Amino acid sequence: MTTTPSEVARLVDVVEELQRRIAKLEKQLAEASEQPRGPVPIDTILAISAAVAAYLGKKATVRQIHYSHSNSWARSGRSAIHASHTFTHTRSH
Repeated sequence: MTTTPSEVARLVDVVEELQRRIAKLEKQLAEASEQPRGPVPIDTILAISAAVAAYLGKKATVRQIHYSHSNSWARSGRSAIHASHTFTHTRSH
């Protein structure tokens, strides 16, 4: 299979367009990470409060909320679920 000069030119155009788009996205990401985060929205605080109240069975006061950049919370939750799967082995008669 041979490629024509017009196909090569089209591929070069596509690659250049993708490079421009990537550069734009990288710039936006850099700008977004430099901006300080504002306060936690009240809707988020209310959702967290409701979840805590449902779990504890009583009203709870949210004293502090902070953003997390790690997935350790999700990892520990998965570990707890995996550990809770206990199997009982019974002998059939």
